[in-house]
Amino acid sequence: MNPPDRLSLITPDWRAPARVRACTTSRSGGVSLPPYDGLNLGDHVGDDPAAVAQNRQRLIEHLQLPAQPGWLRQVHGIEVAPLSGALQSPVEADASVTSTPGVVCAVLTADCLPVLFCDRRGTVVAAAHAGWRGLLDGVLEATVRVMGVPSGEILAWFGPAIGPEAFEVGNEVRDAFVADAPEAHAAFRPHVPGKWLADIYLLARQRLNACGVTAVSGGNLCTYRDAARFYSYRRDGRTGRMASLIWLAKD
Repeated sequence: MNPPDRLSLITPDWRAPARVRACTTSRSGGVSLPPYDGLNLGDHVGDDPAAVAQNRQRLIEHLQLPAQPGWLRQVHGIEVAPLSGALQSPVEADASVTSTPGVVCAVLTADCLPVLFCDRRGTVVAAAHAGWRGLLDGVLEATVRVMGVPSGEILAWFGPAIGPEAFEVGNEVRDAFVADAPEAHAAFRPHVPGKWLADIYLLARQRLNACGVTAVSGGNLCTYRDAARFYSYRRDGRTGRMASLIWLAKD
């Protein structure tokens, strides 16, 4: 394998308490070969398992993580896994929540929207994976509920996802969102007959606002258009996954 480049991370632009640590990886800094070239952290996409393991270890060492991240088996659902310690094996869920210092919540994405959460006092953190199905079914609202703090005390940050100039969907997707929440019509622009360009960032913001979470930041990076930095399933098909991670530092 070629020597890996230096890891390049995106950090949330939010006013989280100092003990909250969070970031999203890019595709640089790993040892995976094409078409997964870079820091692929997904072990379910056909990459060499040894390369994925090495990438994950590099991430742990680079961030000086207190524990192995709580990797999930994501299924585009709304299950939220409460974490109190290291997982012995991945659990089936699309979000995780913890109030235990040193436990790392993590989600994998390559166009879907990663959302990181914390409360203003730094007592609980969460990470959610929101593709359009999970977003429509309520994965973000479910995550807020499991956090167990007043929604007005929650901060949320949107990591890199497919942008509104690239996310083409059919009538059935638009109709489902608008039927569920009429204000969702603002998140869709006509594209070609029977197709719309969807703003997953706006859809997520609307749903968080509706459940009382108004301190929302991020949402300005497009995985599809930035091939140098990000994996994109919609663009490439066979590709890797970035990770969005959040944890409470140990005292």
